[in-house]
Amino acid sequence: MQETAVITLPPYEAMSPGAKKMRDFYARKPDAPVFQEEFGFYSMDRWKREGHIKDGDNLRVLFGYDPPGKYGTGNLGWCEAGFCPAFEEKVLEDLGDYEVVQDFAGRGVKCFKGRRSGFMPEYVDHPVKDIKTWEEKCLWRMEPKSPERQEGILRAIAGAKAAAAEGQVICANLVGGYMYLRSLMGPVEVMYIFYDTPELVTRCMETWFNLADAVYAQIQKEVVFDEIFIGEDICYNHGPLISFDMMKEFLFPYYQQLITNIKSRQLDKSRTLHFQVDTDGFSDPIIPYYRELGMDYLSPFEVASGSDVVRTGKEHPDLLMRGGFDKRIMARGKDAIDREIDRIMPVMKRRGGYIPTCDHGVPEEVSFENYLHYRRRMLEFA
Repeated sequence: MQETAVITLPPYEAMSPGAKKMRDFYARKPDAPVFQEEFGFYSMDRWKREGHIKDGDNLRVLFGYDPPGKYGTGNLGWCEAGFCPAFEEKVLEDLGDYEVVQDFAGRGVKCFKGRRSGFMPEYVDHPVKDIKTWEEKCLWRMEPKSPERQEGILRAIAGAKAAAAEGQVICANLVGGYMYLRSLMGPVEVMYIFYDTPELVTRCMETWFNLADAVYAQIQKEVVFDEIFIGEDICYNHGPLISFDMMKEFLFPYYQQLITNIKSRQLDKSRTLHFQVDTDGFSDPIIPYYRELGMDYLSPFEVASGSDVVRTGKEHPDLLMRGGFDKRIMARGKDAIDREIDRIMPVMKRRGGYIPTCDHGVPEEVSFENYLHYRRRMLEFA
């Protein structure tokens, strides 16, 4: 174990440029240079088709993104269960212009024939219907000691140690409980299962916890975490999809125990452990609930559902925030982009603790010229 490289952070002056800016963000340093990154792209095919971008182009250089300041250990899912091995991807049904495929998470997905990404798919089936299908199809894929998972864990440890030596933030990232259950059972079906078969939910969540706890116990023998990240997507355009009572019964006990266990294993007990919740939709109503668990970081503030980083930043001055730039405004043109940047960025830069990105992947409707203008303006705050 290389304690000086893994447990003790290097002096700020010795950190990599990306790590310095990221550490300033987590410290909520007022008026610090703003870390530059993007959430993702649905626009890339259009930009390549129009000749603006070629395969192999360095987007970090092209758009002025910062070098890495954070490392995620992975291996435990994000929008789906952390299956290892994953399901076989195969065509289940030919529908002419469309096809139904089984994806890596075991779901039946209706999509365009020959095109399985870059759009919102239609999920027509999910692997878990009852305890029998859970045990036959999924339970064995969540074994922490499987050889395939062990290979991924060892790679994550090596990557985290190298990143920690630069001062990067080390993140334990995993699928959140609600998103996990939804990916197993379906967004409508899981609502009935909460009431009709709560013991199935309990079994699934116990497995979620046991897998995450075992993986992180192994990583923490050599690495100190700075953050726990859950991909939750528990909100829609009017607020949470389930009640606080349901969160408290089915999700929060497992979160509390996982956070407690991670904190107890930290090799550096003085290190602050941040907790980020990532959810689409209108997220303001869940803030007080997740605060009870120690959440101090929220993303990505979907504007179409009513989220506003300026408003929430004033209401919660100690909350770390990422996202919040309206993807629809990116498509409207340079004047609209300028107005929104001028509304958000001076306030949030003075506040600190904010990373601007599109509030979801940059959509195809956004022209390359508009996005390049957005990036040039954002670099004024870099």
